Amino acid sequence: MAEQQLSARPRALSPVRRSVGGLTHVSEHQPTRYTIIGNHLTQHRELSLTAIGLGAHIQSLPDGARVDIRTLAGKFPEGRDRIAAALRELELYGYVERVREHTPEGRIITRTFSYNDPETTRARRAGGRPPRDAVRPPARPPRADPGLAPPPRVDPGPVPPTPPTQTPPPVPPAPDPTPAPPRPRAAPAVPMPGGAPARTAAASLLAELRRHDDRLLLSERDVRRLAPAVDTWLERGAAPEAVRRTLSADLPPDLRHPAALLAHRLTESLPPPLPAAQPTTPRPTVVPLQNCDGCDRAFRAPEPGLCRDCRESEAALAGAAA
Repeated sequence: MAEQQLSARPRALSPVRRSVGGLTHVSEHQPTRYTIIGNHLTQHRELSLTAIGLGAHIQSLPDGARVDIRTLAGKFPEGRDRIAAALRELELYGYVERVREHTPEGRIITRTFSYNDPETTRARRAGGRPPRDAVRPPARPPRADPGLAPPPRVDPGPVPPTPPTQTPPPVPPAPDPTPAPPRPRAAPAVPMPGGAPARTAAASLLAELRRHDDRLLLSERDVRRLAPAVDTWLERGAAPEAVRRTLSADLPPDLRHPAALLAHRLTESLPPPLPAAQPTTPRPTVVPLQNCDGCDRAFRAPEPGLCRDCRESEAALAGAAA
């Protein structure tokens, strides 16, 4: 019988955790260059995947990094329009705030604030308690080494009585030096008939597409996701009827995903901004035609009278008579 080798190295554990089906995580230890991002962002049910990815990228950047639309469009292939729409989504749900500030030199700069947990930040600034899912469990005490003996317990002895002291008056809490961020301003709401909740002009346009074609029936979530792109069209001077005609024309016969088709058309067919209006040159004043009182010949003059030849003849006759 072979002897048991007590000094043999144990078998390394596999980093792959087996699952019944679906997703399988392969986790490696990352001592540096990692970012902690909450599931409330990565699994957000109202944000688009572009907005979720952009929010995670912004949280991974260091302080002072440039996160304007031009810089982000130079890093990723989405383009300025999709990045601008994703930033508006993140602003709407409180993950990003853009504030314009005046520098001492007289310039205007845009400062971007990134919030990794907007609900907890909003509750802290309001002076209330954070939501239940934002409360973190207390850290566990460090485990004692089993090879060391526990330290001896020392009896502190009787505690001397504390002399009574006067209770100081309560001090009001100091105000938070950081001002509360302004709430993002939504698009102007248009009241719906029949007492329905108010919608924006873009949301109303998307919801009414099913009146032109039954296959363009969108869910409330798809309407909220596509509304910022329609707002961009309207801001660039496109008429609502033109936007509706572009989205509902030449639909494929086997349309299965109307929201994906509309998102593609809103991105690929986005019109350019209108150029600035050029000043028009005033037209010259047209002198009207008049009939000569002497020879009945037509000539141009501001008021009726004699033409030039008749005026010269009368001047010659007057000179001869004198």
